[in-house]
Amino acid sequence: MKALVLTAANHVELIDRPLPAPVPGRALVRMKAVALNRRDEWIREGKYPNIKLGVTMGSDGAGVVEAVYDEVDQPWVGQEVVINPNLDWGPDPEVQSSRYTILGMPVDGTFAEYIIVPVDRLQRKPRHLDFLQAAALPLGGLTAFRALFKRGGLKPDHNVLISGFGGGVAQFAFLFAQAVGANVYVTSGSDEKVEKALKLGAKGAYNYKRETSYSDLWKTKGGFHLVIDSAGGDQINNFIKVLRPNGRIVFYGATTGLPGKLDLYRMFWNQLSLLGSTMGNDHEFSEMLAFVSGSQIKPIIDSIRPFSKIAESFADITRPNKVGKIVFQV
Repeated sequence: MKALVLTAANHVELIDRPLPAPVPGRALVRMKAVALNRRDEWIREGKYPNIKLGVTMGSDGAGVVEAVYDEVDQPWVGQEVVINPNLDWGPDPEVQSSRYTILGMPVDGTFAEYIIVPVDRLQRKPRHLDFLQAAALPLGGLTAFRALFKRGGLKPDHNVLISGFGGGVAQFAFLFAQAVGANVYVTSGSDEKVEKALKLGAKGAYNYKRETSYSDLWKTKGGFHLVIDSAGGDQINNFIKVLRPNGRIVFYGATTGLPGKLDLYRMFWNQLSLLGSTMGNDHEFSEMLAFVSGSQIKPIIDSIRPFSKIAESFADITRPNKVGKIVFQV
């Protein structure tokens, strides 16, 4: 079988690997589709902890269970599933354990024709999604779900600003917030993405490369209840200025680094909160899938490609005009 493996620093390639066999507590899944994340590119570039050469990469995927080891797990055979990429979150639902990791590094992940995963990582694929759509969902969908609802406390009619529209997590935050009836606004560095967001129903969209100030940001009748951000950096202070009293900024990354300063005066006077967030626990993964099914949400797909093209597609993860997920038919 073919698997995409980190074979050297800054180098991934499809190689032949033996077909794995089920062992106790695990299932053999024939992958039907997989999807790229920014995390995969960071691993390739060596910008992620606990990197090990020879590991099959990938966190997102969907497929069909072909075999299990334990008799009690036989009902899974033949089921269409999406893979929960969490491993060892731990007993505290609020924060991950020191053992927590994610499929694809430092343990084998989803970018293979067949994978072996713990049976408790299997979830039934939402019926309204095909395999390609379902494969786009796990990592980005769970991160957005936790950031919006568990950390951000988003409610219908709230004003929410999502930075970096077009990325995997940001697109799910956009779709999820719309689904609950929030007033959704976005930022992007691309006019094309701004136009796309408006066509998809954004209340307003802002190109941060063209504007120099957030002084009259979309006239949101008092400011934002919530900002969802992955970039960090000095723009955090711009977000602080457009929050309404008791507003929240939830950030799940810091791709532009740390802010040079933080407007603590405005934060304490307006009772603001700055909250970190990660992917999410197993219960939240189940909740996210139920939410997606109940709301009939379909991920935004940038492109569909053959699995044979996955290694060369890493260069497109950060393509400026990309909106949504790059997915592969296995």
